[in-house]
Amino acid sequence: MKIIDAYLLDLISEQAKTSPRLRMNYNFHETLDAKTQRLLNAMEPGTKLPVHRHQHTAETYILLRGCLKVFIYNADKELINAEELNLQKSIIGIDIPAGQWHTIEVLEPGTVIFEIKDGPYQKLEEKDIL
Repeated sequence: MKIIDAYLLDLISEQAKTSPRLRMNYNFHETLDAKTQRLLNAMEPGTKLPVHRHQHTAETYILLRGCLKVFIYNADKELINAEELNLQKSIIGIDIPAGQWHTIEVLEPGTVIFEIKDGPYQKLEEKDIL
């Protein structure tokens, strides 16, 4: 059993601040081969995530703390939607379909999401980066 509390969110947020990528995962799945990838993802403003897709799985984000924007693109590199996940506005999550091009922008320090996608983990290939 693992408790998700302010202490855990603070811990991984501090790790994200000192990470060169400005983000840090805390995995609940035991291996990268797990059928379901369940993790906390702590992110800081300035983290870079390329526009990408996951062809084999949908991806769900639930905002636990902070604020971020999710950008959705078509295959022609055109922005087709942007959604702000913001607890103050009661917009707390997004489900991104398999194959959908997307990226994020972190708007507040200490932002943490709970992220869920099908496993096993697959590193992004060049064809999956726009």
